[in-house]
Amino acid sequence: MTTRPKSSRHNAALVLGAIGIAVSVVATQSNATRSTQVPRASATSAYDLFTSIPVRSEVKVGYQRELFKHWVDDDSDGCDTREEVLIRDSASTAQVDRYRCKVITGDWYSPYDGVTHTDPSDIDIDHVVALKEAWDSGANVWSSATRQRFANDMSDRRTLIAVTDSVNRSKSDRDPSNWLPPNRSYICEYLGNWVAVKARWGLSMDQSEAGRVRKILSNECAGTTIAPIAKVNGVATVSPTTTVPVRNRRPATTVAPRATTSIPSTVTTEAPSRESGATVSRPGAFCSPAGARGTYNGRAYTCTTSPTEARNRWRQL
Repeated sequence: MTTRPKSSRHNAALVLGAIGIAVSVVATQSNATRSTQVPRASATSAYDLFTSIPVRSEVKVGYQRELFKHWVDDDSDGCDTREEVLIRDSASTAQVDRYRCKVITGDWYSPYDGVTHTDPSDIDIDHVVALKEAWDSGANVWSSATRQRFANDMSDRRTLIAVTDSVNRSKSDRDPSNWLPPNRSYICEYLGNWVAVKARWGLSMDQSEAGRVRKILSNECAGTTIAPIAKVNGVATVSPTTTVPVRNRRPATTVAPRATTSIPSTVTTEAPSRESGATVSRPGAFCSPAGARGTYNGRAYTCTTSPTEARNRWRQL
């Protein structure tokens, strides 16, 4: 058996010791890195977020597209919002004429119809929640600066999306109650984006819109999740005079009528109807005492609760 010199054995021990120290340091650094990483935010249920959105009648007057200044150059880099979205959404690196920041070509997949385009003239930049729909749902009380922020929102890519121009024009300003993408495989994601935009910007839904979204999210799109939203600061909202309760998936328990019901300070009731001597507010408005009866526009109403709400409202029975 060959015996190594003592100095060789000593040197080998030093090398092995150094390797051990290095491994230990790397492991310690790796553990430290893992311990300091911020946990990734968990996904949000699209249905649960939907139930947080208020349901109220829309404002159908006053909209003008010019009230939403769009396709502006917010970051002063020479590219307006349309060109920014084209550059962002191109699957390949978009070719851009830097003289006027005009996108020349790229590769865009339109999820609305499943078609791919290379010519930007075939692409529209869609406001997922159309400008008029936003106006009808609460943007009518926003400042002009806030409406401009909404019309050019690049902070959440669900607000603006590059799609086939003809499909976008067929959508126009319609909500999910009367328009959904022809690409059926994209409907769940589309509704998730719709709910995210409305919730981020504090917008409401009308009854037919909420009913359609609720039905789809609780059936064929049950379990749909979306990336967490960051609500936009400084957005003014309106407290509706009549709020339509959104039903949960399970039927609510019937609650016996109360003797009296106080009216929240954020709810405005109307003056008594002149058509009868009873104290009658507009149908659906809060009322008291329980059991009171009256008429409005020739129809009889009762102040009572419902299977989905314990508070008294003027209801037609």
